[in-house]
Amino acid sequence: MDGGPAPEGIEKAADPRFPVGTDVILKADHMPGMMNAPATIAGAFQTTAHAVDYEPTDGAAVVEDHKWVVQEELQDVGDQPLEVGDDAVMTADHMPAMKGATATVSQVWTGTVYMVDYQVDGMTMTNHKWVVEDEIQPAN
Repeated sequence: MDGGPAPEGIEKAADPRFPVGTDVILKADHMPGMMNAPATIAGAFQTTAHAVDYEPTDGAAVVEDHKWVVQEELQDVGDQPLEVGDDAVMTADHMPAMKGATATVSQVWTGTVYMVDYQVDGMTMTNHKWVVEDEIQPAN
C-alpha cells in the first residue's frame, strides 16, 4: 500500500531529528501492527499536524482521534494553525471516505512530521502519513 506523495506546499524539514533513510522503531498505534514496528523514514516535513474526529463521506461510523492530518491537507485554512474544536474540510485521503469530510480538531502538534515505510502482516506500507517525532525512537 502506497500513501502517495506529500501534499503540495508542505515544507521539508531543514534539520530533522530523523533524516530520510533513517531506520527507526514506531511508537504509534494508528494502524494495527504499527506499534514497535521497524520503519524507515521516507520524508520529514515542518508543519502542524492535527488529530481529528470526522464522519466519513460514505456514511460509515464517526472516526475519533484520527492521527494525523497536516495543515496542508485541510481546505482553505491558510498558514495559521487550527485550534482544538475548529472545523475544516479535509483534502487528505489516507483512509476510505476521508477526502471531503469535515473534521473537528481534537489535538494539535507543531514540529517535524514524518512519512514512513514499514511492514505489517507481510505487507509493505510506503509513505505512510503521518507520524510525529514523539511517536518514533531510534532503531539502535
